[in-house]
Order: sequence, then structure tokens, then C-alpha cells
Amino acid sequence: MQITKDTIIEDVLRAHPDAIQVLMKHNLGCVACMGATQESIEQGARMHGVDPEPIVKELNELLGEQKPEEQKTEEK
Repeated sequence: MQITKDTIIEDVLRAHPDAIQVLMKHNLGCVACMGATQESIEQGARMHGVDPEPIVKELNELLGEQKPEEQKTEEK
């Protein structure tokens, strides 16, 4: 899964539960609110006055650290 600023927060969390650490690091409490089901990373970041680009970069780096078999399991 390639994460972009348009990716819905809940989709990221479902695919990569460890992503919560990255979001919380950037003060996005969206992980526990209803907005996470409909808001993109960019929308959530902007609502909290945060630049979405570093978040997207870190989330993709997190994905890149997973072993290929873990990625395949999550894609199913």
C-alpha cells in the first residue's frame, strides 16, 4: 500500500496498526475520533496545524521496514 496525503486515516491504521505511533508523534489524535473514518491524512494534519508531508514520508518509511511476507499478509 502506497500512502499519500489523500489516504484515509482509518485505512492506514487498518493496514498498518503501528502507524498509530507516527500519527501520535505528530499530535494527530484523529486515531480515536470519528473523523478518522472519512478524513485523509492531509485533512487531519491541516486541522491540527501540521504539515502532512513529513507524516506521509514517515508512514511510507514504516511500511518499507516491514518484511515482504508481512506486506503480503496485510494486502489480503
